[in-house]
Amino acid sequence: MCKWILTNGASAFSHLPCCCLLLLFLVSSVPVTCHDLGQDMLSPEATNSSSSSSSSFPSSFSSPSSAGRHVRSYNHLQGDVRKRKLYSYNKYFLKIEKNGKVSGTKKENCPFSILEITSVEIGVVAVKSIKSNYYLAMNKKGKVYGSKEFNSDCKLKERIEENGYNTYASLNWKHNGRQMFVALNGRGATKRGQKTRRKNTSAHFLPMVVMS
Repeated sequence: MCKWILTNGASAFSHLPCCCLLLLFLVSSVPVTCHDLGQDMLSPEATNSSSSSSSSFPSSFSSPSSAGRHVRSYNHLQGDVRKRKLYSYNKYFLKIEKNGKVSGTKKENCPFSILEITSVEIGVVAVKSIKSNYYLAMNKKGKVYGSKEFNSDCKLKERIEENGYNTYASLNWKHNGRQMFVALNGRGATKRGQKTRRKNTSAHFLPMVVMS
């Protein structure tokens, strides 16, 4: 439109002096320049608008990968009652017999190895043989035994180790400031708590689901 005005204006005013024609040319060029600048000035705003609308999350939102990077779930350590067998790293099922003796067995169908694991508090459990009705316990001397009644010896700290096995340490008793763990040796006999360490595989158990 501006170019059309400029071309026809030159023909209509050819009788005017050169200085007037120059002035007319400058005036007629202004709309064209303003129009072009207007488009250039609008384009960055349009780009920013498109960029913000294409963003997946608002600026205040943290993506799941960053929000949960250091979060580790321990829901399995709290709440319900679980029916399990504790299969040791040494390939024994932990059992609590009707006389309260704790040991390991190779028999997969041993009724005394079916255990009920109940959460006492977060990360602390009570383990009981359903058949014998005895609780897994450890006294202050580190002896592992079966207790007919639930008491402070029966509170065990349950923790998942790096290899995926669980450890069970006495909540209330320690030896020289070190935790004492429920453990079975290579013959399936219990070990004194003083002789156990968290990293010893004899203290590692794999909870196995028991189908009802």
